[in-house]
Amino acid sequence: MLALKQRIFLIFTLFALGLGQAWASPEDELKRYVDDNTQKLVQKLNAERGLYSEDPEAFYASMSETLDEFVDFRRIAARVMGRYARQTTPEQRDEFVEKFKRSLFDSYAQALVSADSFEITVKDASIMSDNDSRGAVQMEMVSASGTRYPVTYSMYKNAEGRWLMENVIVEGVNIGLAFRDRFAQEMEENRGQVQAVIDGWGDALESLNLDEELDRS
Repeated sequence: MLALKQRIFLIFTLFALGLGQAWASPEDELKRYVDDNTQKLVQKLNAERGLYSEDPEAFYASMSETLDEFVDFRRIAARVMGRYARQTTPEQRDEFVEKFKRSLFDSYAQALVSADSFEITVKDASIMSDNDSRGAVQMEMVSASGTRYPVTYSMYKNAEGRWLMENVIVEGVNIGLAFRDRFAQEMEENRGQVQAVIDGWGDALESLNLDEELDRS
């Protein structure tokens, strides 16, 4: 059994922690939430780098499980489809969500796992004054060589009150918008055949040159 002094100290500590959480601003809470989840993702990526070459499917399943807790892929995919989403069936939308997630892994996982170590620092968080369910988190990625890259997460709070990422901006390039423009281009090239665009999305994403988008920004 805890001695009286230990119990008093424990109660005081829990009370102080409770006050600290109560006094934390919504911006501070959002910043802490994103920081916790981002560091969790980076640590998991670093821990499982070797798994990618040994068993890509296991790597995908492991990272997908963690990312789904923080990233709203369905919301992002719907925005990538844009106005063309109205032309799809529920089955096609589900298919594109999975295709979208997998294409991101296939296109960028190799670059991530082969890159030197990097750090991500959460700098600041803001919440829209006219909508407390929308926010932005300013971050900075620092490569092993010391190069710094600004990153912004666009966040929204879902019906359960949970913050999820709905877009990302890297060095001024709106990634969601770049993907949406690419989807629209593919729709034009495939004469409005949405299933053909879904089937070929992996190749379309792989051919998307984000460095060119960066040069335009």
